[in-house]
Amino acid sequence: MMWACLLHDVGGSFSGSSLSEILTVLKFLSLIVSALFYSTAHLYTSHGTNHKMITIICAFFTLLTCVSGVTVVTQSLLITVNKGETAKLDCNLGTVTDSGARWYKQTPGGVPQFVLVFYHGSSSPLYGSGFSAPKFTSTHSSKSDYSLIISNVDVGDSAVYYCNTWDSSAVVFSQGTTLNVIDFPLAPPVLTLLPPSTEALKESKATLVCLAEDISVALVHVSWTVNGRSVTEGVWSSATEKQQDKTFKMSSSLTIDSSDWTDNVDFSCEVSVGSTFYKKSISNSQCY
Repeated sequence: MMWACLLHDVGGSFSGSSLSEILTVLKFLSLIVSALFYSTAHLYTSHGTNHKMITIICAFFTLLTCVSGVTVVTQSLLITVNKGETAKLDCNLGTVTDSGARWYKQTPGGVPQFVLVFYHGSSSPLYGSGFSAPKFTSTHSSKSDYSLIISNVDVGDSAVYYCNTWDSSAVVFSQGTTLNVIDFPLAPPVLTLLPPSTEALKESKATLVCLAEDISVALVHVSWTVNGRSVTEGVWSSATEKQQDKTFKMSSSLTIDSSDWTDNVDFSCEVSVGSTFYKKSISNSQCY
């Protein structure tokens, strides 16, 4: 997700009635803040006004999407294109059909920038400051399927692009699409998968760590599998960090039940660089 889904973990510490009361208050607040969101978005689009306000409001709404039963907005996770080509990023708005799609660009460590908003009943998109046609355009194939099209891409277009919409109870963001624009051959990263420590295995939970070094690009995607099955719970990944040799490094961890390690379960860390995937696997039997 674009920001941490904090209330997902907090909710587990409340009783059902307490959490229900919290959600009621949050939904009430969302109606108030929604007006701020759209007025701020308009100001940002027309006058380039303080984008930090949008960032705060977007974060607020993302928290709401984690706990309310709103629609799910989906995008592909990773797209890699060569410099000068055209990138097409797709977004499905789920059950929403009348709100249109809004797109944001976020570079590593940067503030999200409003790119454009497009509604299927409109003749053309409404653009944010610094974005315009013909480089940035948008199309739709249905009332819930939209695309952001970036022409003649450059390395500077590499970023995570988020699609969002309004579903009558909250603004809902997708998980984002990572766009990698490359203009040179990508070397394979060096992967190291570290097993849980002996001390950690004495507890109920333990952690595996995947280190990726000598990465050619700043934007990568990391995923974990357990016995070949994709998992997202218990996964944490750092941002990439640029090194003196202009490569990047990052780490990702997976928290597991200690019993899974002793039961000789197979764990794999997979890192995508460009359009190529690199995988490292480990199990208890491989370590002893």
